[in-house]
Amino acid sequence: MAHEEDALEHERAAHEPSSGLAVAVSDPVRNPGLPPHRERITDKDPAAMRRAVRTVYTLFYLSVAGSIWAVAAYMLFPIESGRVIDIRHNNLFIGLGIALAMLAIGIGAIHWSKAVMSDKEFTEPRHSTRGSESTRAATVQAFRDANEESGFGRRTAIRGSLIAALVASILPGITLFRGLAPHNSKANPIAGDPVALLSHTMWKKGMRLAHDPSGEPIRAADLTLGSAVHVIPEELASLSHHDGYLEEKAKAIVLLMRLLPEQLPAESNNLDWAYNGIVAYSKVCTHVGCPVALYEQQTHHLLCPCHQSQFDVSRSAAVIFGPAARPLPQLPITVDDEGYLIAQSDFHEPVGPSFWERH
Repeated sequence: MAHEEDALEHERAAHEPSSGLAVAVSDPVRNPGLPPHRERITDKDPAAMRRAVRTVYTLFYLSVAGSIWAVAAYMLFPIESGRVIDIRHNNLFIGLGIALAMLAIGIGAIHWSKAVMSDKEFTEPRHSTRGSESTRAATVQAFRDANEESGFGRRTAIRGSLIAALVASILPGITLFRGLAPHNSKANPIAGDPVALLSHTMWKKGMRLAHDPSGEPIRAADLTLGSAVHVIPEELASLSHHDGYLEEKAKAIVLLMRLLPEQLPAESNNLDWAYNGIVAYSKVCTHVGCPVALYEQQTHHLLCPCHQSQFDVSRSAAVIFGPAARPLPQLPITVDDEGYLIAQSDFHEPVGPSFWERH
């Protein structure tokens, strides 16, 4: 073919060896050539070809059925009860559906290539990475020839069934990923809204600050200068794990620190939310939600150990380093008649990562 001759010329021009490197070989390796072509049964018998085509698109439609079954199994075998047997049934039948969908596509594609597509041997000369214009044009023609030889463009039954199988194979994944998100319900109308969930915690007006995890209330007089205390709402200690202890703690956890009052300048802090140099900030980093647990009392800096975000407690926990996008939310606090630290209200902004859409 003309384009093959052009490719060889391009190869010779690009890789012509130096005369000083030429080596004469007395017994060069001879080209053994291609073995005799063996025709397949589908090449000899038109009925066998029709059977092969039917087998291929039947496998692809079987894949569609497997994908549909995986979606149906997700709904027919729910796991909301929490029982192990229900979870096993859910995993088993969804897995069988996905396995059938993927396996049928694989077997169908292999059978298509072995029994239906054009079967011939050919050699292809090597050439430089950037071929000549004629070689590039020949590449486009090669794709056209491949389409013609595979029958993809004219065997509509195979093409349609393959497209349907590939599209359907995505549906189980979409269904499963959708199930990872919480859903709204009459009992909990904001369960599926992360912004609303992070905007409200257990903190409320008058609730005492308590040690984590004992739940013992904290007196303002007991906090020493430079201390940093891990704090939870007093009512959280009585909450069971079944009732959402971990979920509520993840949102309401607070770090309590005591500075000298003069170390909290009024121009950088809301002094109405502090008490005698004591401030409380969310322990959940505003980058991706890691626990901000390292406090350096000399510089008044809080450090998130995950991605090194730093916050300056003496300036309303402003970000001074790292990827965090906003300061840590502050919990307004005061004391009650008995000298215990209490919350004035809930946080005034959502806690946690800043990538959630903000209202």
